[in-house]
Amino acid sequence: MRRFLISTTCFFSMTASALAQAPAQEAAVAPDPDVTAKGVIDVEEIVVSATRTPQFIYKVGSSITVLSEDSIHESQATVVSDLLSQTPGVSFSRNGGIGGTTAVRIRGAETDQTVVVIDGVKLSDPATTGGGYNFANLLTGDIGHIEVLRGAQSTLWGSQAIGGVVNVLTTVPTKPLEVSAEAEGGSYGTGSASAAIGGLQDRLTWRLAGSYYTTDGISAYVNGREPDGYRNTGASGRLRYEFTDDVSLDLRGIYSRGRNKFDGFPPPTFAFNDTREFGVTKEFVGYAGANFALLDGRLKNRVAYAYTDTDRDQFNPDQAVTTRTFESAGKNKRWEYQGSASVAQGWDVVFGGEHETSAFRTASPSAAAPNPVPSAASVTLDSGYGQVQASLVEGLTLTGGLRYDSHGTFGSRVLGQAAAAWGLNDGASVVRASFGQGFKAPTLYQLYSIYGNTRLNPERADSFDGGLEQRFLDGALVLSATGFYRKTLNQIDFVSCPNTNVLCIAGKQGVYDNIARTRAKGLELSGSAKVADLKVQANYTLTDVKNQSTGSTNFGKLLARRPRHTANLWVTYEWPENISTGATMRYEGRVFDDAANRNVLAAHTLLDLRTAWAFREGFEVYGRVENVTNKVYQTTRNYSSPRRGFFGGVRAKF
Repeated sequence: MRRFLISTTCFFSMTASALAQAPAQEAAVAPDPDVTAKGVIDVEEIVVSATRTPQFIYKVGSSITVLSEDSIHESQATVVSDLLSQTPGVSFSRNGGIGGTTAVRIRGAETDQTVVVIDGVKLSDPATTGGGYNFANLLTGDIGHIEVLRGAQSTLWGSQAIGGVVNVLTTVPTKPLEVSAEAEGGSYGTGSASAAIGGLQDRLTWRLAGSYYTTDGISAYVNGREPDGYRNTGASGRLRYEFTDDVSLDLRGIYSRGRNKFDGFPPPTFAFNDTREFGVTKEFVGYAGANFALLDGRLKNRVAYAYTDTDRDQFNPDQAVTTRTFESAGKNKRWEYQGSASVAQGWDVVFGGEHETSAFRTASPSAAAPNPVPSAASVTLDSGYGQVQASLVEGLTLTGGLRYDSHGTFGSRVLGQAAAAWGLNDGASVVRASFGQGFKAPTLYQLYSIYGNTRLNPERADSFDGGLEQRFLDGALVLSATGFYRKTLNQIDFVSCPNTNVLCIAGKQGVYDNIARTRAKGLELSGSAKVADLKVQANYTLTDVKNQSTGSTNFGKLLARRPRHTANLWVTYEWPENISTGATMRYEGRVFDDAANRNVLAAHTLLDLRTAWAFREGFEVYGRVENVTNKVYQTTRNYSSPRRGFFGGVRAKF
């Protein structure tokens, strides 16, 4: 029987083995004897992203949600963005069906103000306008664990972590030899297959995985007739070898190639309509790290090199002279050192340094200029950080940290963070509070493109949150509430020319400048209950994000595509004979699709049903119905969303 738990800090349970080789740090976590004796906090409730080392949730002052491998499989979700939207404080918008550009927002922050980490590597595309990560090609595939850390987290995670952090780990083998496979098919000509093999043998841990997904899809344009399909091919691998108990080597790599059709704006009318355009995105993530312990294991160290490479190309078969309409390449290289130590009873420190080089190259060929001169640039960022965690009295854990960043263009910044977690009533009640500063460095595109401005300052944010988690009936019922507030200054926005902005010069169509500021506040409520074989989880989020730019015509208006009200309900019942059935319901209130709040996207409620039958050890058949009521809705204006769909598949693991 699968464990299932929800709370402000732990939406789904996880196993300790999922963190046995956490990419942020390889330190082992020893159970707290006081806590395990009380039997209130499960020793499996461990997270990495909050402190960049494995840590018990009850010691974390920040708001965090965890999705385990079991819960990911039980959800039957195909794309990670759908999973994330079921957690408190997270929403997304997508341009059409699966494979369309996908923006994920945490507590109403911009999508490029979220740090995404896969197997210890921070993802970003320096060639995009905002430098953020596009969730379009992130499928659940071989993912074994996801953490969603909410609130400004730049002290440990650096630039972009204004909204929060999404930390993704691929599956880690726990047996001498493991083999798994899955196949699925369904509506819209959808089919997928995946397989993996790996093992844990003495000092060697390894795993190889591959996947393929295809769908005819739906029309991206809301009134279109032709479907815009999507294909994705993915592969991942990991190897870890322990030379001694104190020295180990990690190698990890992830590759994906996505091809999606989309509808553009064809001449001569430039009306949004069916076209034959398509894009190809290739992403590679590489990691090599050495881990070693000194001082009889008291000082744990990690030295690593991380590399990301994102290539994006777009084509229009109907364009004369050249079919290519856009090309870009974004690369990021990062050297890292991280250390952690227990300096005294109840006192732990994490510290480190990073050297990062980002580079981009973009060009937009056309019939008139088939070989344009590309825009290209690179920049460096050097960082150092430190954090101290102290358990001063029983049940109270305090955390504080600082970060220093030196950017090759805009200069240096110092940031801070503080948090507290206090367990009361023998751990049945936990009070949390945190303050964090966030920043986002100007992107290469914003600095050096034809619209660039090398005098840009980084975006800055101050973030606060606080809440209470209460457990009843030995954890069978868990309720929690968290309030949050964030103020963001120096937000970078595009200024059209001609304009009173002094950076507008003759012949320039526009320029980027620090002209925007926003304010976000809200409330996150969640609860879970387990009665016999029935499990129920629910959450509700109120998010109020407004434009606070002085002098702007949009002052006081809500930011685009941020629903004020979202709610999720998850119900699962375990029947005899290893059969489970469940339902997921998501409500999203109305949103404005533009900064002026003129275009409204209606509220909608989506209902999904699912079932699974483990007919023998290691084998399972499953099926689901998505959007049962066949709801018509949009998350982005003029872009379609999938209607009712039927899907089924089989899984094997042995």
